[in-house]
Amino acid sequence: MTRAIYALFLLLFTTPLLSQTTSKSFTVKFVSEIPVIDGLLDESFWETADGPRDFQQYFPTDSVLAEQQTEIKMVVSSTHLYIGLIVKSIGSNWITPSLKRDFRASNGDSMSLVFDTFNDGTNAFLFGINPYGVRREVLISGGGSDLRGFNTSWDVKWKGESKIHGDYFTSEMAIPLSSFKFKDGETKWRFQSYRFDMQTNERSTWHRVPQGQFLVSLAFMGDMHFEKPLNKSKTPLALIPYVNAISEKDFESDMGNTTLKVGGDAKIAIGNGMNLDITVNPDFSNVEVDDIITNLTRFEVSLPEKRQFFIDNSDLFGSFGGSRDANPFFSRRIGIAQDTAGNTIENRIIGGIRLSGKLNENWRLGVLSIQTDEDRNNQIASNNNTMLAIQKKLFARSNIGMFFINRQSLKDYDFIERDETYNRVLGIDYNLASKNNRWIGKFYGHKSFQPDDKEGNYSAGAFLSRRSRYFNVFSDIAYINEDFKSDLGFIPRTDILKSATSFERVFWPKSKSINSYSFELFPIITWRPGLDYRKTDQDLMFSGRIGFQDQSELGVGFTGSYTFLTATDVFDPTNTDGGIPLPNDMGYHYNSINLEYMSNSAKVLSFMGRSKIGRFFNGDIFSLGGTVFLRLQPKAQISLAFNYDNISLPDPYPSASLWLISPKAEITFSKSLFWSTLVQYSNQRDNLGFNSRLQWRFAPLSDLFIVYNDNYFVNQFSPRYRSINLKFTYWLNI
Repeated sequence: MTRAIYALFLLLFTTPLLSQTTSKSFTVKFVSEIPVIDGLLDESFWETADGPRDFQQYFPTDSVLAEQQTEIKMVVSSTHLYIGLIVKSIGSNWITPSLKRDFRASNGDSMSLVFDTFNDGTNAFLFGINPYGVRREVLISGGGSDLRGFNTSWDVKWKGESKIHGDYFTSEMAIPLSSFKFKDGETKWRFQSYRFDMQTNERSTWHRVPQGQFLVSLAFMGDMHFEKPLNKSKTPLALIPYVNAISEKDFESDMGNTTLKVGGDAKIAIGNGMNLDITVNPDFSNVEVDDIITNLTRFEVSLPEKRQFFIDNSDLFGSFGGSRDANPFFSRRIGIAQDTAGNTIENRIIGGIRLSGKLNENWRLGVLSIQTDEDRNNQIASNNNTMLAIQKKLFARSNIGMFFINRQSLKDYDFIERDETYNRVLGIDYNLASKNNRWIGKFYGHKSFQPDDKEGNYSAGAFLSRRSRYFNVFSDIAYINEDFKSDLGFIPRTDILKSATSFERVFWPKSKSINSYSFELFPIITWRPGLDYRKTDQDLMFSGRIGFQDQSELGVGFTGSYTFLTATDVFDPTNTDGGIPLPNDMGYHYNSINLEYMSNSAKVLSFMGRSKIGRFFNGDIFSLGGTVFLRLQPKAQISLAFNYDNISLPDPYPSASLWLISPKAEITFSKSLFWSTLVQYSNQRDNLGFNSRLQWRFAPLSDLFIVYNDNYFVNQFSPRYRSINLKFTYWLNI
């Protein structure tokens, strides 16, 4: 036993020390000249500027130089980092879905540049551009180990333009040093760049990334050395006021309202690593609406955070625990509440502050405090929502973090019970990431506190993964005590012990049509400690996947499921009004087969689809869904997402045909004027919704929005809720 413990200790704490030699580097020269950002590399200093070259192929192989090469040049001034790109291909058929900012890189030709400014392999800034000069920026966290740490909602000021010259294009980028966070006097950053070439279906990177690893992993980077040490270059204060005129009517209550809202944000740079964000009477009416999801489970579904105030350094607050089962902080809880009928409604945020960033090379700090308003008519208390998080780097790319969360009512309300007056959670997480990214892990323990309830209340878990070219394995276990509670977290259910394990074998054949194929065994089992560890859920999944050379994919799988509905489970999967719930206090065995396909996204018309057929509890299910994309380059992209679920249960339990249809049109009149319209029809939600947004970016990060929302009941096709608002925001540096 002692030897086993010692072996585990060596695995967890010596594996991060394994290294991969970093051989690629370049020098960023200092210049005093200010270039014209027009996409033409005609300034004299570009001729002698150093930078990354000799890109390595990532797809279809990872063992040769890229066939279509890219050259990057970089120089730096006292205020800006200037970047020049020369991007070559086989022809002039450059692909871009639209001219809208924050594009998805894999949908078109694009270049992405990644900067690890604190050299920690954990957090980075990404700036991207395409042949049409469309820009994007991304915050990368968690070492880039999965897409949960890839946040495209971040916005920052910078310039970029491109020029197409037949079979190659050139770009110029000017990024203020104030857009980065870095140590004063720094002389080196870690750097990576990756490219999508849609004309040849080639993906390439400057520093080699082995196939089987994530393209955005921060484990695989070279070095960029600065000719002169970087001095402090921070905008001391940015003010972002807004004015919003909104007219709305709730047809259910037959109440209308027209208001004028005023508020805004302030961003204050503290040193070269910390940001202080302040918000007063924030308004998020211009944020894109959430995609509706057909939910056939007994549990809540999490949706991504899109509100700008919560984005910067969001991983410092939201990455604790397990994202699927035991996340103690989920920022979307703030500003959302339930009325007396149990409906989810908006809860006004009065204001808040957020201090976050790097204290030094090894320490990160996050402090957040948000005050929400009271709503006595709906019996909603005014709450202070506070979180303190601190994180210390360990070894090459690992870290240990601690947090404290406090949600507390500031007044005594007669409609609030004593045990609801506050909720506090304290916890510690260790995040493992080896230098070569083959080992990824997480180990955590959390405890909650409520009035008169301080015993037990634990949440704990462990995750360990090993990735390689041929084998991928991970194991995840989570325990959540039945009394554990986090009001600001995402905890779909308590009183569980859950285990998930995956074994995947990947093959790389020498084929002109197939790039790779794999097989995966993925069992997930849940026990209920409060029911003498009865097994209540099990999914045994076996799947196969084929990746083709044109980047299309085909997958097929089998799932054997078991669900035990406890005596307290009241569940109707069709969510039919007045429907009889399935018999509880009994178990159900059911199996299904599923099929998935994704076509080549470089085509003008592309699609992804999925289907499922089999048993479902004590009945049958047939599901069909997918999305069709039509690209009218470069001005428009039209898509149609659909999902059909036919659930057939024996009498007297309700059967249903559930439809979710979501057509969307995105028109980009220019790189500063965008119009998008999303229609969402869901008979499970009994809602037909229209959301139309016109956005004019008249200055950097300054916008004029016109947003129209209209919602109807499906069954009787009568109006439900309607609003129109005109919002003006302006980014002012002081």
